[in-house]
Amino acid sequence: MKRVSLVVSALAAVGLLAGPAAAQQKFVTIGTGGVTGVYYAAGGAICRLLNKDRKSHGIRCSVESTGGSTYNINAIRTGDLDFGMVQSDVHYSALKGVGAFEKDGAFKELRAVFSVHPEPFTVLARREANIKSFEDFKGKRFNIGNPGSGTRTSMEQLLAAMGWTTSDFSLASELKADEHGPALCDNKIDGFFYAVGHPSANIQDPVTTCGAQLVPLTGPVIDKLVEEHPYFAKATIPGGLYAGNPNDIETYGVLATLVTSTNASEETVYQLVKAVFENFDEFKRLHPAFANLDPAKMVKDGLSAPLHDGALKYYKEKGWVK
Repeated sequence: MKRVSLVVSALAAVGLLAGPAAAQQKFVTIGTGGVTGVYYAAGGAICRLLNKDRKSHGIRCSVESTGGSTYNINAIRTGDLDFGMVQSDVHYSALKGVGAFEKDGAFKELRAVFSVHPEPFTVLARREANIKSFEDFKGKRFNIGNPGSGTRTSMEQLLAAMGWTTSDFSLASELKADEHGPALCDNKIDGFFYAVGHPSANIQDPVTTCGAQLVPLTGPVIDKLVEEHPYFAKATIPGGLYAGNPNDIETYGVLATLVTSTNASEETVYQLVKAVFENFDEFKRLHPAFANLDPAKMVKDGLSAPLHDGALKYYKEKGWVK
């Protein structure tokens, strides 16, 4: 008995010594997307910056490659993920309990942290078609995207807002994203519409191969779409990003957003946003898609869910949110 008591006492002493350090350690995971995608890079960049000071705040961040936005929302809802990269329209649908989330209902505990890179609706035209604006595609051959894709849904929303139907094109093709570039260069279509983060090989290839030209998406119809739908935001494709396209191209689209839930502690979220924004120049260098990020826009654009209290605390300290 005496020996057992001594062992128990020794273990208790070790526990007393190790307990506070162990208690301070907190592990969080960010759900992203495929390992070759920008979501994975964004999650990795966030974790890298948060982990730099883990000795002081006790938070260790890791990235998980996942099926993407909808998976991340569902995993946050069940508690399997702490944070997730989510497309802003999916973010909106989850909060409202519509679309893919209609069965589970509104995710009222969803909270926004910040938005990241834009995923602009990108229109590319065959150089010989002499297209200057989207309206010039009327009567032309245009790829509206394959059925079931997010690009197709967004295209249909734009056409409805313009008062157009697919019959306004001489051909409304339904090619997949990996098919529309070759079709453009083979003179099978005059243009296509695609939601994508930049720079993108999907755009670079037809630009390089056949001199394809970027076309802006602007005007009162676009202004109204952005105003009426919180998951849309204005976006700019920088001039010179693609050869033969020297001018900035104004458009709109969705944004990649970082989300969590009310289950995440205020301190954890506060430390995460602090790590990103106090090392912001380093963050922007971690991927080309981050080069033009602006903190003032990241704390509001594309965010449908309320800001998490931890994020709100930091943004108020910085004067970005009143």
